[in-house]
Amino acid sequence: MPSIHHAFFSARLLRPLACALLASSLMASAQAAEHKLTQQWESAATLKTPEGVRLDPVRKQLYVSNIDGEPWAKDGKGSIGKVGLDGTVIAAEWVTGLNCPKGLALSDDGKTLYAADADAVAVIDVDAARITERIALPGAERLNDIVNSHGTLYVSDTKARKVYAVKDGQATVHLDESALAGPNGVLVHDDILYVLDDNSLKRVAADRSIKVLASGMEGGVDGVEAIGGGDFLVSVWSGALWYVPASGDKQLLFDGKAVKTNTADFAWDGATKMVYVPTFFRNSVMAFRLE
Repeated sequence: MPSIHHAFFSARLLRPLACALLASSLMASAQAAEHKLTQQWESAATLKTPEGVRLDPVRKQLYVSNIDGEPWAKDGKGSIGKVGLDGTVIAAEWVTGLNCPKGLALSDDGKTLYAADADAVAVIDVDAARITERIALPGAERLNDIVNSHGTLYVSDTKARKVYAVKDGQATVHLDESALAGPNGVLVHDDILYVLDDNSLKRVAADRSIKVLASGMEGGVDGVEAIGGGDFLVSVWSGALWYVPASGDKQLLFDGKAVKTNTADFAWDGATKMVYVPTFFRNSVMAFRLE
């Protein structure tokens, strides 16, 4: 047992450290607490099981993937809808003839929309509003999300546990089951690939090694967007939107379960701080402003 003098001296040394740790904790809590989502509108429930949303910043509209059938069936029921930034459903079925489309991505020039659709990527001419090509991905089973990075598409396959890279119509496996448990959301930010997998947000290095940035987001991590300053938004299909700061801590911004709505693959508008969320079974898109 230490002497009373020794204990007193140790306590004096530890007190500044404890105060510093408390201050750091309170500062982190204050930073997390300053973020919130404020709902702006919800579209009419005329969409058809919307799973993914992509913002077209040039045309000032949203593209929405409609499953409209079994989640993974190649039944030809799927479509792409079009929604205005004020929540007006411009066309519930703007482009038809898809199967079970999910993630959406735009080409660099904005003229082409790509949809992850069952086991292929559907290529859509935006001006003509029609499918011009389907890029088959060898071994693909359940394609989920897609992102465009300078002409290279990264496409996740949740069932096959892969992320494909598609360049000039040719697909290769970029990450496989040795590294992934069941990937969904994909993002390229500052030329770095991020993947949602196993309830976590993961960063993929140039050598394809993986680092977990944040975990514990149960319920099916779905969509991810970078919102500046090294921070991210992450959606969970079962009903949650998380704010994930660069520190890796996370804050629940929206509890979809509490209002009985799913929160699938959303879109982010950095210019207006708007978040556009497809609600799946509610057949609508909800818009929130991030504050």
